[in-house]
Amino acid sequence: GTSRQIPQTIIIGVRKGGTRALLEMLDIHPNIVVAATEVHFFDWDENYVKGIDWYRSLMPFSYGNQITIEKTPGYFTSPQAPGRIHDMNSSIKLLLILRDPTERVISDYTQVYYNRVESHKPVQLFEDIVIKNGALNTKYKAIQRSLYDVHMEKWLKHFSLDQIHIVDGNTLIKDPLPELQKVERFLNLPSRIMSSNFYFNQTKGFYCLRSDGRERCLHESKGRPHPLVNSSVLEQLYSYFREHNAKFYRMVNHSFDWH
Repeated sequence: GTSRQIPQTIIIGVRKGGTRALLEMLDIHPNIVVAATEVHFFDWDENYVKGIDWYRSLMPFSYGNQITIEKTPGYFTSPQAPGRIHDMNSSIKLLLILRDPTERVISDYTQVYYNRVESHKPVQLFEDIVIKNGALNTKYKAIQRSLYDVHMEKWLKHFSLDQIHIVDGNTLIKDPLPELQKVERFLNLPSRIMSSNFYFNQTKGFYCLRSDGRERCLHESKGRPHPLVNSSVLEQLYSYFREHNAKFYRMVNHSFDWH
Protein backbone atom coordinates (compact mmCIF):
# COMPACT_ATOMS: atom_id res chain seq x y z
CA GLY A 1 0.00 0.00 0.00
CA THR A 2 2.96 2.35 -0.38
CA SER A 3 4.31 4.38 -3.27
CA ARG A 4 6.97 7.00 -4.00
CA GLN A 5 5.53 10.51 -3.85
CA ILE A 6 6.86 13.86 -5.03
CA PRO A 7 7.59 15.83 -1.82
CA GLN A 8 4.69 17.82 -0.39
CA THR A 9 7.23 19.76 1.69
CA ILE A 10 10.83 20.77 0.97
CA ILE A 11 13.47 22.07 3.35
CA ILE A 12 15.00 24.70 1.06
CA GLY A 13 17.92 25.78 3.27
CA VAL A 14 19.97 27.42 4.44
CA ARG A 15 23.35 25.69 4.22
CA LYS A 16 24.89 25.33 7.72
CA GLY A 17 21.61 26.52 9.21
CA GLY A 18 20.60 23.21 10.79
CA THR A 19 18.85 21.49 7.86
CA ARG A 20 20.12 18.01 8.76
CA ALA A 21 19.10 18.40 12.41
CA LEU A 22 15.63 19.58 11.34
CA LEU A 23 15.17 16.68 8.91
CA GLU A 24 16.32 14.04 11.43
CA MET A 25 14.06 15.51 14.12
CA LEU A 26 11.03 15.59 11.82
CA ASP A 27 11.73 11.98 10.84
CA ILE A 28 10.57 11.03 14.36
CA HIS A 29 6.99 11.92 13.32
CA PRO A 30 5.00 8.87 12.13
CA ASN A 31 3.29 10.92 9.39
CA ILE A 32 6.58 12.08 7.86
CA VAL A 33 9.00 10.18 5.62
CA VAL A 34 12.26 11.79 4.54
CA ALA A 35 14.56 11.45 1.53
CA ALA A 36 17.87 9.91 2.55
CA THR A 37 20.13 12.25 0.58
CA GLU A 38 20.25 15.82 -0.71
CA VAL A 39 18.78 15.52 -4.19
CA HIS A 40 19.84 18.85 -5.77
CA PHE A 41 17.05 18.51 -8.34
CA PHE A 42 15.98 22.14 -8.57
CA ASP A 43 19.40 23.80 -8.31
CA TRP A 44 21.60 21.56 -10.50
CA ASP A 45 20.76 21.74 -14.21
CA GLU A 46 22.30 18.31 -14.86
CA ASN A 47 19.74 16.78 -12.44
CA TYR A 48 16.79 18.94 -13.45
CA VAL A 49 16.97 17.79 -17.08
CA LYS A 50 16.47 14.18 -15.88
CA GLY A 51 12.84 15.10 -15.20
CA ILE A 52 10.24 14.73 -12.48
CA ASP A 53 10.04 10.92 -12.69
CA TRP A 54 13.76 10.70 -11.88
CA TYR A 55 13.14 13.03 -8.92
CA ARG A 56 10.25 10.88 -7.68
CA SER A 57 12.39 7.71 -7.99
CA LEU A 58 14.75 9.09 -5.31
CA MET A 59 11.96 9.53 -2.76
CA PRO A 60 11.17 6.98 -0.02
CA PHE A 61 8.05 4.80 -0.15
CA SER A 62 5.18 6.28 1.84
CA TYR A 63 1.59 5.59 2.86
CA GLY A 64 -1.27 7.84 1.81
CA ASN A 65 -1.38 9.58 5.22
CA GLN A 66 2.33 10.46 5.16
CA ILE A 67 4.12 13.59 3.96
CA THR A 68 7.33 13.18 1.98
CA ILE A 69 10.05 15.72 2.77
CA GLU A 70 13.38 16.29 1.03
CA LYS A 71 16.07 18.77 2.00
CA THR A 72 18.65 20.45 -0.19
CA PRO A 73 20.19 23.54 1.48
CA GLY A 74 21.45 24.82 -1.88
CA TYR A 75 17.89 25.61 -3.01
CA PHE A 76 17.59 28.77 -0.91
CA THR A 77 20.46 30.56 -2.67
CA SER A 78 19.76 29.14 -6.15
CA PRO A 79 18.34 31.61 -8.71
CA GLN A 80 16.45 28.82 -10.54
CA ALA A 81 15.02 26.81 -7.63
CA PRO A 82 12.04 29.03 -6.66
CA GLY A 83 10.55 29.06 -10.16
CA ARG A 84 11.19 25.37 -10.76
CA ILE A 85 9.59 24.32 -7.46
CA HIS A 86 6.62 26.60 -8.20
CA ASP A 87 6.24 24.95 -11.63
CA MET A 88 6.09 21.55 -9.95
CA ASN A 89 3.63 22.54 -7.22
CA SER A 90 2.53 26.14 -6.71
CA SER A 91 0.83 25.33 -3.37
CA ILE A 92 3.76 23.42 -1.80
CA LYS A 93 4.81 24.18 1.79
CA LEU A 94 8.43 25.17 2.28
CA LEU A 95 10.62 25.02 5.38
CA LEU A 96 13.52 27.46 5.76
CA ILE A 97 15.85 27.13 8.73
CA LEU A 98 18.06 30.12 9.47
CA ARG A 99 20.59 31.07 12.11
CA ASP A 100 22.61 34.17 12.95
CA PRO A 101 24.26 35.06 9.59
CA THR A 102 27.72 35.65 11.10
CA GLU A 103 27.60 32.28 12.91
CA ARG A 104 26.51 30.70 9.63
CA VAL A 105 29.53 32.17 7.79
CA ILE A 106 31.91 30.79 10.43
CA SER A 107 30.19 27.39 10.33
CA ASP A 108 30.43 27.40 6.51
CA TYR A 109 34.17 28.12 6.76
CA THR A 110 34.59 25.42 9.44
CA GLN A 111 33.04 22.73 7.23
CA VAL A 112 35.27 23.65 4.27
CA TYR A 113 38.30 23.85 6.59
CA TYR A 114 37.81 20.32 7.95
CA ASN A 115 37.06 18.92 4.47
CA ARG A 116 40.32 20.42 3.20
CA VAL A 117 42.31 19.12 6.19
CA GLU A 118 40.90 15.61 5.66
CA SER A 119 41.79 15.78 1.94
CA HIS A 120 45.32 17.05 2.77
CA LYS A 121 44.67 20.32 0.93
CA PRO A 122 46.08 23.68 2.04
CA VAL A 123 43.92 25.77 4.40
CA GLN A 124 43.64 29.48 5.10
CA LEU A 125 42.81 31.28 8.32
CA PHE A 126 39.25 32.60 8.53
CA GLU A 127 40.47 36.20 8.81
CA ASP A 128 42.64 35.84 5.68
CA ILE A 129 39.61 34.85 3.61
CA VAL A 130 37.11 37.29 5.11
CA ILE A 131 39.39 40.35 5.00
CA LYS A 132 41.02 41.43 1.73
CA ASN A 133 43.19 44.57 1.58
CA GLY A 134 41.91 45.68 4.97
CA ALA A 135 38.22 45.50 3.97
CA LEU A 136 35.50 42.87 4.31
CA ASN A 137 35.59 40.45 1.37
CA THR A 138 31.87 40.61 0.56
CA LYS A 139 32.39 38.42 -2.53
CA TYR A 140 33.28 35.46 -0.29
CA LYS A 141 30.59 32.86 -1.05
CA ALA A 142 29.93 32.16 2.62
CA ILE A 143 29.07 35.85 3.16
CA GLN A 144 26.88 35.90 0.04
CA ARG A 145 24.92 32.90 1.36
CA SER A 146 24.12 34.80 4.57
CA LEU A 147 22.37 37.69 2.76
CA TYR A 148 18.97 36.27 3.63
CA ASP A 149 17.01 39.28 2.33
CA VAL A 150 18.57 39.00 -1.14
CA HIS A 151 17.63 35.32 -1.47
CA MET A 152 14.21 35.63 0.19
CA GLU A 153 13.21 38.25 -2.36
CA LYS A 154 13.45 35.62 -5.12
CA TRP A 155 11.25 33.17 -3.20
CA LEU A 156 8.58 35.77 -2.44
CA LYS A 157 8.21 36.39 -6.19
CA HIS A 158 6.84 32.84 -6.49
CA PHE A 159 5.38 31.96 -3.08
CA SER A 160 3.30 33.75 -0.49
CA LEU A 161 4.75 34.20 2.97
CA ASP A 162 2.23 31.78 4.48
CA GLN A 163 3.73 28.97 2.36
CA ILE A 164 7.19 29.46 3.88
CA HIS A 165 7.72 28.56 7.51
CA ILE A 166 10.95 29.86 9.03
CA VAL A 167 12.56 27.71 11.69
CA ASP A 168 14.91 29.45 14.11
CA GLY A 169 18.09 27.35 13.85
CA ASN A 170 19.62 28.87 16.98
CA THR A 171 16.55 27.90 19.03
CA LEU A 172 16.21 24.44 17.44
CA ILE A 173 19.62 23.42 18.76
CA LYS A 174 19.04 24.82 22.28
CA ASP A 175 15.39 23.80 22.74
CA PRO A 176 14.11 21.68 19.84
CA LEU A 177 10.55 20.83 20.89
CA PRO A 178 8.80 24.25 20.55
CA GLU A 179 10.29 24.77 17.07
CA LEU A 180 9.19 21.31 15.95
CA GLN A 181 5.67 21.84 17.33
CA LYS A 182 5.40 24.97 15.16
CA VAL A 183 6.40 22.86 12.13
CA GLU A 184 3.76 20.24 13.02
CA ARG A 185 1.11 23.00 13.07
CA PHE A 186 2.38 24.51 9.81
CA LEU A 187 2.12 21.09 8.10
CA ASN A 188 -1.31 20.41 9.68
CA LEU A 189 0.00 17.27 11.32
CA PRO A 190 -1.15 15.78 14.62
CA SER A 191 1.16 16.59 17.53
CA ARG A 192 3.39 13.51 17.87
CA ILE A 193 6.89 14.79 18.68
CA MET A 194 7.44 14.94 22.44
CA SER A 195 10.10 16.04 24.90
CA SER A 196 10.86 12.35 25.58
CA ASN A 197 12.20 12.14 21.99
CA PHE A 198 15.22 14.24 22.99
CA TYR A 199 18.07 13.94 25.44
CA PHE A 200 21.01 16.25 25.94
CA ASN A 201 24.40 14.75 25.13
CA GLN A 202 26.96 16.40 27.42
CA THR A 203 29.92 15.22 25.34
CA LYS A 204 28.61 16.62 22.06
CA GLY A 205 26.97 19.65 23.62
CA PHE A 206 23.65 19.28 21.81
CA TYR A 207 20.44 17.27 21.80
CA CYS A 208 20.31 13.74 20.43
CA LEU A 209 17.22 11.78 19.39
CA ARG A 210 15.28 8.93 20.94
CA SER A 211 12.55 7.14 18.95
CA ASP A 212 11.33 3.57 18.33
CA GLY A 213 13.46 2.44 21.26
CA ARG A 214 16.66 3.69 19.58
CA GLU A 215 18.95 6.54 20.46
CA ARG A 216 20.96 8.39 17.84
CA CYS A 217 23.00 11.57 17.51
CA LEU A 218 23.77 13.64 14.45
CA HIS A 219 26.88 12.74 12.45
CA GLU A 220 30.22 13.56 14.06
CA SER A 221 30.76 16.29 11.44
CA LYS A 222 27.95 18.25 13.13
CA GLY A 223 28.75 20.54 16.04
CA ARG A 224 32.45 20.86 15.26
CA PRO A 225 34.21 23.58 17.25
CA HIS A 226 34.40 26.90 15.45
CA PRO A 227 37.68 28.82 15.28
CA LEU A 228 38.11 31.77 17.62
CA VAL A 229 37.60 34.80 15.40
CA ASN A 230 39.28 38.17 15.88
CA SER A 231 36.75 40.50 17.58
CA SER A 232 37.27 43.37 15.12
CA VAL A 233 36.53 40.96 12.23
CA LEU A 234 33.37 39.81 14.03
CA GLU A 235 32.31 43.45 14.44
CA GLN A 236 32.80 44.07 10.71
CA LEU A 237 30.60 41.07 9.91
CA TYR A 238 27.91 42.12 12.40
CA SER A 239 27.93 45.61 10.95
CA TYR A 240 27.72 44.38 7.36
CA PHE A 241 24.77 42.07 8.07
CA ARG A 242 22.84 44.53 10.27
CA GLU A 243 21.06 46.30 7.41
CA HIS A 244 20.40 43.06 5.52
CA ASN A 245 18.93 41.50 8.68
CA ALA A 246 16.66 44.50 9.28
CA LYS A 247 15.39 44.28 5.70
CA PHE A 248 14.81 40.54 6.09
CA TYR A 249 12.85 41.07 9.34
CA ARG A 250 10.56 43.51 7.51
CA MET A 251 10.07 41.05 4.64
CA VAL A 252 8.98 38.19 6.88
CA ASN A 253 7.26 40.24 9.62
CA HIS A 254 9.41 38.61 12.25
CA SER A 255 12.56 39.52 14.19
CA PHE A 256 15.32 37.17 15.26
CA ASP A 257 17.87 37.43 18.03
CA TRP A 258 20.82 37.97 15.67
CA HIS A 259 23.74 40.37 16.08
